[in-house]
Amino acid sequence: MTNLPDKSRDPAVAAFLQKVAAMPAAAPVAGAPGRLVFALDATASRQPSWDRACHLQAEMFGAVREIGGLAVSLAYYRGFQEFAATPFLANAEELARRMTGVTCLGGQTQITRVLRHVLEETQRRRVNALVFIGDAFEEDVDAACHVAGQLGLRGTPVFCFQEGKDPVAQNALRQVAKLSGGAWAPFDTASAGALRDLLRAVAVFAAGGRPALQRLGSAAARGIAGQLPAPRGR
Repeated sequence: MTNLPDKSRDPAVAAFLQKVAAMPAAAPVAGAPGRLVFALDATASRQPSWDRACHLQAEMFGAVREIGGLAVSLAYYRGFQEFAATPFLANAEELARRMTGVTCLGGQTQITRVLRHVLEETQRRRVNALVFIGDAFEEDVDAACHVAGQLGLRGTPVFCFQEGKDPVAQNALRQVAKLSGGAWAPFDTASAGALRDLLRAVAVFAAGGRPALQRLGSAAARGIAGQLPAPRGR
């Protein structure tokens, strides 16, 4: 497979990224939990990773108990154009129950559909972050990047965590993350700890913003914080 061109080097895209960076950072409403969409590729090859995520998602809730809490909506795609999203849930047990009821099914990626869904959600009420976990990208990168940019303008960063080393997926997911004001990171299927630390870092960001992420101090938190746009004055 050939690599996709890196559009972030284009002058027009660079100007757009500056505009995204100048937008106020999404911050949770005082007294309300942060809102996070937890999106996963549920196509056939993903069952082992889905099972792993079922075990790890509880740690997102546990990591933010002291900084305002978290409400998580599970979103996934699988099969032939099947897409689903749960309401925003405030406890790990209910989210785990929903996740264990899903079986992965062959199909193509629908990452742009995930992004559009989150855009609709955040237009109704601010979504503080989107986490996407997947290993492939099989669609129009321009369409995905366009929606990612719209999310960036609304202060909803996308955190793309890529399983494996597919170069097309890496190039596309890096661009989606960058245009949204988020971050990209790889993880190895043999290391549940890497994904656990990434999910914890984004949960802390969604619940408490950049200051909470910086206080976390883990390697995953530093890696994510280092990719976020430089903070600007409100």
